[in-house]
Amino acid sequence: MSTNPKDLLKMNNPWHLLATGFGSGLAKYIPGTMGTLAAIPLYLILAQLPFGWYLVAVLVAAIIGIRICHITSSDMKVHDHGSIVWDEFVGFWITMAVAPTVSWKWILTGFILFRFFDMLKPWPISWLDKHVEGGFGIMIDDVLAGFMAMISLWFIGYWLGF
Repeated sequence: MSTNPKDLLKMNNPWHLLATGFGSGLAKYIPGTMGTLAAIPLYLILAQLPFGWYLVAVLVAAIIGIRICHITSSDMKVHDHGSIVWDEFVGFWITMAVAPTVSWKWILTGFILFRFFDMLKPWPISWLDKHVEGGFGIMIDDVLAGFMAMISLWFIGYWLGF
């Protein structure tokens, strides 16, 4: 019997499929970065929505993400396994909420900033990551990283005149 938590995933299970970012989180190396990359095409679709609907879609994705991550984490018997990347999807979409236009400069800068805050985990992200359990715990640190990256993206984007 295998002890690899990934072996407990079933890609025909919609919770697992979404949690792994349609399989992007199963990458052998840097699954969080691969998950964030996989979030870009969906961002390009979401960005076509009016701003209010974009925010509603991201809020719904975050709320449902708590359940997605909780179920998959429980099924894998590991809290916040690296292959669970739905939280990266939502965090990146939060980051991009301030982008006034869809352009490679905004996307690249948003991607870099989100990955920076998600990997470095400055306080209070690091505290939340260590102290909050379950699906909410999996989601909240990336949501906060997304907000920190969003604020940074706004300052950088407007300062550099994107």
